[in-house]
Amino acid sequence: MSYTAATVQLLSPEGELVASDATAEYLPYIEKLSDEQLREFHRQMVVIRRFDIEAANLQRQGQLALWIPSLGQEAAQVGSGYAAKPQDHIFPAYREHVVARIRGIDPIRIIEMLRGISHGGWDPKQNNNFHLYTLVIGSQTLHATGYAMGIQLDGLSGTGDPDKDEAVIVYFGDGATSQGDVSEALVFAASYQTPQVFFLQNNHWAISVPVTKQSRTPLYLRPSGFGIPGVQIDGNDVLASYAVTSANLDAARGGGGPRFIEALTYRMGAHTTSDDPSKYRDEEELDFWVKADPVSRFEKYLRSRGEGDAFFADVAAEGEDLAADIRKRTLEIEPPPVSKIFAHVYSDPHPRMQEQSAWLTAYEAAFEEGQA
Repeated sequence: MSYTAATVQLLSPEGELVASDATAEYLPYIEKLSDEQLREFHRQMVVIRRFDIEAANLQRQGQLALWIPSLGQEAAQVGSGYAAKPQDHIFPAYREHVVARIRGIDPIRIIEMLRGISHGGWDPKQNNNFHLYTLVIGSQTLHATGYAMGIQLDGLSGTGDPDKDEAVIVYFGDGATSQGDVSEALVFAASYQTPQVFFLQNNHWAISVPVTKQSRTPLYLRPSGFGIPGVQIDGNDVLASYAVTSANLDAARGGGGPRFIEALTYRMGAHTTSDDPSKYRDEEELDFWVKADPVSRFEKYLRSRGEGDAFFADVAAEGEDLAADIRKRTLEIEPPPVSKIFAHVYSDPHPRMQEQSAWLTAYEAAFEEGQA
């Protein structure tokens, strides 16, 4: 699948701005961006890609149980991540690494989760409303819709104050659209006119099943059956991702109801480190999307604006620094105390947890005493 006339694109693969009737409503969002903000878009994409590669290497070396790459999807995530305002709530799937970083999550928290030593990684209330990774495919769309219903019922959206009105954005993949949870979320979102944006990263593969087999129609048309407007964007265009997500979040916050964005991107690597995409993907398709690489495309755009080698060298060095830091801290991680498994299962002390904890303590002590 490639881009079509319906795909909103603000930056061509050659790194040139696209001005047309279809992009007119979104260009004002780009015109407001400062040079520093544009540089930050590029910085985040490059640095998270280097982190992503390092994390995959750590998994191959036995330091992680699993790694979920985001290689190739950086523009969709960076643009939409910066479109969300501080008061908005973000519900990720499990590969939104750069959105987490934008919201202030230390990437080592993601490493710890996939190493299997933390319950969920972070507390959303203490981390800028960035909720937990969800590995149960599609279930986060229900979580997000429920939260958006709460925002609406509490009167925290649609007040006319753009600095206070809240919205929700939820990330999911093309494979998740085949799950019943997503359809149920769309039903409730449409019924209650929730202040939220469904952000679909169509990376063309649900593990080994291509999107062409999953759906006979473009996925951005699917929500229209629920009464939710949808739009398809070039997900490898960070400017389109930012502008279209900004516009849709503004509408959702302002009482316009739920919106749906399908970002056409591509999973350049494996679904996870337990997958081998060479078994089911052909090189011709991969070559097409490599040429549409979001990082090199945006570098061309910035260079056309006058950015020089020094900036790009600085960004590359920052990526190397982060990779080295993550490797060092990963190798220093020690196993958590066994008691941690009982912590935070319930918000208050719970008799069942206390009973199980006491049993485990006695069981381990029996080994020490030679009674087991």
